[in-house]
Amino acid sequence: MAKPTWKPFSPAPHGRLSTAEKNSLPAMAFAFPRARKEPMTDAAHVRDAMARFNQVGDVTDAERDLAFGNLQKAARHFDIQMKETDWHQFGA
Repeated sequence: MAKPTWKPFSPAPHGRLSTAEKNSLPAMAFAFPRARKEPMTDAAHVRDAMARFNQVGDVTDAERDLAFGNLQKAARHFDIQMKETDWHQFGA
């Protein structure tokens, strides 16, 4: 598995990100950094990224490996329990 690249980043005190806020986030704030998909700036966004993991298109298996590691790191940071131990388990 690739080394996670996610780092905590809080651009705004509210939960919903505007398009401008999302566009201004560094790549390290996303589950899928190259594709800039699934920002994870708070616990709610991490849960959303987990729920939408299988819906993300145009990414490779290697990018899914990286995204899963990023999700694990963000979940630990925000004290979210993940039952999945592998990205293949999402949606199963």
